[in-house]
Amino acid sequence: MDKAKEPILFIINPIAGIRSKTNLENSIRRHLNTKRYEPEFRYTEYKGHGTKLARKAIKKGIQKIIAVGGDGTVNEVGAALAGKDAALGIIPVGSGNGLARHLRIPVRVKEAVNVINHSKVISIDYGLVNGIPFFCTCGVGFDAFVGMRFAESEQRGFITYVKTTLSEYVHYKPKKYQLKAGKTRVNSRAFLVTFANAAQWGNNAYISPHADIQDGKLDICILAPFPRFRALNIGYRLFSRKLHKSPYLKVLRTDKAVLKRKKAGAVHYDGEPAVMKKKITIEAVHKGLNVIVHEQSRWK
Repeated sequence: MDKAKEPILFIINPIAGIRSKTNLENSIRRHLNTKRYEPEFRYTEYKGHGTKLARKAIKKGIQKIIAVGGDGTVNEVGAALAGKDAALGIIPVGSGNGLARHLRIPVRVKEAVNVINHSKVISIDYGLVNGIPFFCTCGVGFDAFVGMRFAESEQRGFITYVKTTLSEYVHYKPKKYQLKAGKTRVNSRAFLVTFANAAQWGNNAYISPHADIQDGKLDICILAPFPRFRALNIGYRLFSRKLHKSPYLKVLRTDKAVLKRKKAGAVHYDGEPAVMKKKITIEAVHKGLNVIVHEQSRWK
């Protein structure tokens, strides 16, 4: 008697990133080990739909749910899986793909599907910002402000993000923040404050190269205001995994923090912009999410 196939759900965001999604489902089917898996495909139709689809799949007993999209899609699907036995898989077809890159999941569809074919399940940390889950990073300041502008743009992709960043940088003024993390107190102006569960924002922009996704902590990265002539150097360090060596960056490690600012404003979680109150509570949840990685990966 043939062994029963394992059900697996692919939740596809048809508008993630800039790559054409034509025949994406067919490509996944072509490369998936269909002797092992019985695939099902669903497409998101609106913001938050990925979470609903994943919750329905959990109720049906599906144990592997794959987010096919960018960081926003991963966040939606992951939010449903946090604290559950079911595991999150990723086929990264978005603009940044921060969590996928951290987990060494290839951005080519064929190779990402191969990870699912030769997989193991591990548990990783995630964060909460005012109770909302994030799996890669969240933050306030310039990156959140740019995220808000990027979301308003009709164009997607890395080039559009860079253009938005450059145009907004000229006018942006650093804000003042009060931060409490354990016994540490910080009261200063900052260009941005990022809470990093994973090492990068996406596109290999490493805000905290030594962030550990299984240590039960978040890296608080406080980037102080810097002269404009240092901007290129900051950018170079960001993409060469050396930003932690900059005199303008301070990194704290904690499992819980409270941040206050003068007024409500922009926040991003996994690149998704939102407006939150002036007081923000951030905490880490230790190994609260099961994820699919390659069976030969270094994680346990």
